[in-house]
Amino acid sequence: MENYEIKQLSDEDFFSMWRKHSREMFKEEQIFRFVEFMPSDEKEDLQKLKKNMGKLINVNFCAYHRGKLVGWSWGYQESAEAFYMCNSAVFPEHRRKGLYSLLLEKMIKEVSSLGFQRIYSRHNLTNNSVLIPKLKAGFVITTMEVSDIFGSLVHLTYYKNKIRNKMLDYRVGMIKPDKEIKTLLKFD
Repeated sequence: MENYEIKQLSDEDFFSMWRKHSREMFKEEQIFRFVEFMPSDEKEDLQKLKKNMGKLINVNFCAYHRGKLVGWSWGYQESAEAFYMCNSAVFPEHRRKGLYSLLLEKMIKEVSSLGFQRIYSRHNLTNNSVLIPKLKAGFVITTMEVSDIFGSLVHLTYYKNKIRNKMLDYRVGMIKPDKEIKTLLKFD
């Protein structure tokens, strides 16, 4: 990754950058930006609700090549245990070089160090350029969703705690209950 650098940005700096570039990065996707079509009173209500959420944690990373922005990854705290990786992008000329995997590695490390137990993301079902690196990094498929905004999505979840990964394997039938699982579930 010679000449590449990943930096963590403040919310102010990150969202200034993101507003400037995100529409261009996702112009080919059929995203229903529902807020643009809401009546003004509903927009006001939404803003009031956002203010009531308090100050949750955001994590914002940007990737640079020779000082020029080439990608990003950001997300936010959803609950006391869950962090939602909301959006990532790598400019087309910098794809397939391992940059997304590097951003992902940085995100997992930072979010895990903050104490979150679960990191999840949502992706179009055919977005293999994101799905494959996430699966290789230890994420697992946990949910399917049909969204009015994005269409058909798959949720990928990374569990920090290895016993939760083992329990998930048991719950989906990948493994039989061993002594540890039987103890945790209080089998007779």
